[in-house]
Formats: sequence, C-alpha cells, structure tokens
Amino acid sequence: MHTPQDLIDIAARLAEAAGQAIMAVRAQGFVVERKSDASPVTVADTIAEAIIIEGLRETGIPVVAEEMMAAGAAMQPSARYWLVDPLDGTKEFAKGIDEFVVCIGLIEDGFPRLGVIALPVEGSVVGGLVTEGVAWKRHDGIHRPISARRRPQAGLTVLDSRSHPNPARVERILAGHALAETRHMGSAMKFAVLAEGLADVIPRPGTTMEWDSAAGQAVVEAAGGRVTDMAGARLAYGKPDFKNAGFIAWGAD
Repeated sequence: MHTPQDLIDIAARLAEAAGQAIMAVRAQGFVVERKSDASPVTVADTIAEAIIIEGLRETGIPVVAEEMMAAGAAMQPSARYWLVDPLDGTKEFAKGIDEFVVCIGLIEDGFPRLGVIALPVEGSVVGGLVTEGVAWKRHDGIHRPISARRRPQAGLTVLDSRSHPNPARVERILAGHALAETRHMGSAMKFAVLAEGLADVIPRPGTTMEWDSAAGQAVVEAAGGRVTDMAGARLAYGKPDFKNAGFIAWGAD
C-alpha cells in the first residue's frame, strides 16, 4: 500500500524524467502537428506521457492523461485517479518560449489530494500534499518549503494567460481589488509561481481541462492558497468530459 508520501515521490520522479525527455526533444528539433481540436502536439508530448503512464502503473491507480484522451480513450472518473498533462504549454514549447511544464495530480473523492509540477527549463519540481498542508520546491538537489503569500496592501500581482488573454473579463472578475501588476505567462507554471509567493491571483475564465489544473491546485492549496470555480466554490473534479468552466487561483487570504 503506497502512502501519500510514496505517491508524491513517484509522481515527482516521473515528472522530472518526462521533463528531461522533453528537453532532449527540444534540443534535437521537432515537428508541430495538430490534434482534432486544432491544438498543437509534438513528439515531446507523446514521449513524456508514455514515461509517466508506464511509471504510474506501479501505483495501481487509474490514469487519465491528455494525449490518451485526445486519441479517443474512453475513461470515466473514479473515486481515485491520476490526472496527467505530460507537456502543459505546448504552444509555448513550439514557439521556443520557456513556459512549459509537466503536471501530475492525484484526485480523491472529487478533489486534488497531491500534485507535482516539473519545470524542465530550470530543472526544478514543485509538489504539494493538500491535507498535510505541505508544499515544497526541489532545485539543484536542494529541497525547501514554499508557501503562498498574503495579499500585499499595494495591490495584487495578477498572472494572466499568455495564449488566451482576456483583459476586460479579468478586470471584471477582479473588480474591487487593487491591482499592482499583470504578468502574462503560459501553462500551469503560473500555479508554481503563485505557490512560491511570487504572485497573488490567477483568473482563468473559459474552458480548461481538469488535467490543466489538478496538479497546480494541489500545489497551491498545500501552499496555503485556494482554487475556486467562477462561483467561488472549491474547484471540483470528475466533471463531464473532464472540463472546467473557468477557475480562479488565489494566494493566502
């Protein structure tokens, strides 16, 4: 029987291995193809996903992963399952922008239990165990705790999407809050930045997929932040077609 610590250790190891494979593909060069929804995909996505799925077999927990779902796999949410985005930020990766990550999250009874995000370019990984309230970052062999910050009096630092910016809607969502700065960033890297206490809010209206947010939500919640749907309820999982109808991630209150 794997403990939560065992599971996050396995997930972190696999996310790092997938990240190394992604960087190897980047160094060699690659072709960008298109999936049925016109979103980009590369061999890095498929290689990274294969590494993760194979490694997660030892846990005995079902896996829902982005590329397997795009290929037509028929998966239904269960009480406990992994959500995997093997290369979140493929658009940025394809453009040579360094904002791409590997995401592995574990869902239990409809909510994230733990998650890891590997940042291949800087060679680091962040992780979080939600119920324990423990979040950390490992870089160059150094493992340190991280935590979300309280909202500064000077105003919020906002992390907005690089590929799907919507300034007018973001302004409406955050009406009533003083805003100090808006930074545009691709991928679930934004969750890692929020969990490290380097920003305050990620407003993400519009449709995303559960594998886009699961690992990041786990890390942010473990670091003392929260992730809600657009109505303010804790973002839940196991929705039809694994789709989120928008979310907002906050640092510490």
